[in-house]
Amino acid sequence: MSAPTALRVLLHQIVDYAGLFPPAALPMDRAVAGYAAYLDTDERWMLGRFVVPVARLEELERAAAALLPAVPADAWRLSALVGPDVGADVKAIGEFNCRHAAEGAGAAAVDMVELKAATPAEVVAARDRLPPWVTPFFEIPVDRDPSALVDAIAQADARAKVRTGGVTPDAFPAARDLARFLAECVRAGVPFKATAGLHHPLRAEYPLTYEPGCARGTMYGFLNVFLAAALLRSGAADVGDAAALLEERDPSSITAADDALTWRGHRFDRGALGEARRLALSFGSCSFEEPVRDLRALGFL
Repeated sequence: MSAPTALRVLLHQIVDYAGLFPPAALPMDRAVAGYAAYLDTDERWMLGRFVVPVARLEELERAAAALLPAVPADAWRLSALVGPDVGADVKAIGEFNCRHAAEGAGAAAVDMVELKAATPAEVVAARDRLPPWVTPFFEIPVDRDPSALVDAIAQADARAKVRTGGVTPDAFPAARDLARFLAECVRAGVPFKATAGLHHPLRAEYPLTYEPGCARGTMYGFLNVFLAAALLRSGAADVGDAAALLEERDPSSITAADDALTWRGHRFDRGALGEARRLALSFGSCSFEEPVRDLRALGFL
């Protein structure tokens, strides 16, 4: 079954593959082999960047040497997690990009970086140390009003990042807090990405890790989060409505057709979904197969 056109608009290059990170925590050789394999599937249109810590870029080079494309137009796009020493990490990224821009080298490039900031001053300080050729995403806390941080990110011409879960129940933000973050990004015109706990399309209770007999918790779905952003972007709803969508569990409440997606009387045509995706950019997931499998099980693919 082919995905409806409107769903393709919503999900185009939406999954940043983070197989190196928990709960999968794959070794580098398996993670890069998986990413290469996903790029050769029918669902590759959903696949975004490969996420890697700057400290592991050289390890990635070794493991992916035989897998990287020879053609620059097909280069792997990487998002690199920056550590405390921003200057050293920027140097390492620049050297990596130069090596892989050389003729005959495997084609890959870091064009996005992710780092944390707890105050507006931290956003400003870090942005001043980053070069213009990378797009920075600042992961910020959302358990309190994030408006000042979102405004600082806007002024820095950067992007926001929100943590939507983890491997313990307390890692998942309250729906109202997550909805408030989405609303602030809409207000300030700040694009964002999400990370963690979004392996599944819809909100439900799932195992928190892949370990046998592990604890279970209620996770958000990526359809919940990205449609909530579209709802707020439309101007036809408030934070309370977005929180209700974030908590939606009924698969029958969302329909997908070529011309639009709908949720409980709200209609998102392809234009509205495209506008929303210019704001809600992607989500990091340690699994690519799981989102695809679940979408297929729900009849969306």
